Amino acid sequence: MVTYDEKDRFFIARQMMMQQHLRGRDIRDMRVLNAMEEVPREAFVPQRYAANAYDDNPLPIGMGQTISQPYIVALMTQALHLTGTEEVLEIGTGCGYQAAILAKLAGKVYTVERIPELSEMAQAILGRLGFSNIEFYIGDGSGGWPQQRTFDRIILTAAVQEIPKPLTDQLKEGGWIVAPVGGEWMQDLIVGQKSRGALLIQIVTGCRFVRMIGKYGYDEAP
Repeated sequence: MVTYDEKDRFFIARQMMMQQHLRGRDIRDMRVLNAMEEVPREAFVPQRYAANAYDDNPLPIGMGQTISQPYIVALMTQALHLTGTEEVLEIGTGCGYQAAILAKLAGKVYTVERIPELSEMAQAILGRLGFSNIEFYIGDGSGGWPQQRTFDRIILTAAVQEIPKPLTDQLKEGGWIVAPVGGEWMQDLIVGQKSRGALLIQIVTGCRFVRMIGKYGYDEAP
């Protein structure tokens, strides 16, 4: 149960996040800023980390996974150039926070998570918050959505050595993809637009994400 004191504390922490970590840096898309302000990040982290929900750093969510720092979530979302009608594929549901932000800004979100417990947790949280435009799949996201279809936007929330071909194939012509690409410990956050079947890529910043495990990602740790 959240008390009024806790609500006040979260409100203050959220406003600090907005001013210092988002508006104070290079997040300029007002729709992204509004979504970041509206979604209660504390609902997506384990209770013992709730007091740190709006800190400018990632937090553990269990199963060896993390929720990305607010700035990176906002930066990746901004790079997708969402207008409100797009169908977005997210690879790596995690706790569901990024999916919630996307669902505020897109027409529909399709999200894939390989760890059943995380997907089930995310579904429960997003259901309680009233999100109805998110479809979930539990499985290997490195191969894309299980049915043959294409998406306006694709976002990867785990690191790959290179963009998996199945994901490039599922991106519509002219669509955008955002992903951390590089080694196991450090990556570049890249933005790519599909043109004539290939990706035109720009590097946004350095980053560090957990590895994407799967057929077209990293092998499972021994």
